Amino acid sequence: MMRVLLDTHIYIWRVSGNRRLPAHIRESIDKAEQVYVSTATIWELSIKAARGKLEPRAARAIDELEEHPFIVLPVRLKHAKAVRDMPDLHRDPFDRLLVAQARTEVLKFLTVDSELAGYLNVATPA
Repeated sequence: MMRVLLDTHIYIWRVSGNRRLPAHIRESIDKAEQVYVSTATIWELSIKAARGKLEPRAARAIDELEEHPFIVLPVRLKHAKAVRDMPDLHRDPFDRLLVAQARTEVLKFLTVDSELAGYLNVATPA
């Protein structure tokens, strides 16, 4: 069973129909049995919206989450603790949390952020 977690930009591109969404990622989302969006994604988008740093289509994604067939993944204590054990490959706290959630919940993390690729090769703690 394939279960995936969408990075923030992947979520925005998917719900807005943006052509930047790579075909292989679109296919992974379509084939997945469970597609998750983290509450951290909505938190990140809300901060950017409050600062006026989101396009209107992206800002609508905040309120439209429940209209899509995605599973909302809440941030749990174990996710926050897992960030501590990750190598310092990326500075963005939201991205680090999303990777920690994917690793902790054994989800395939869908992103085009090449800086996060290093985390995909890091073994999860036993």
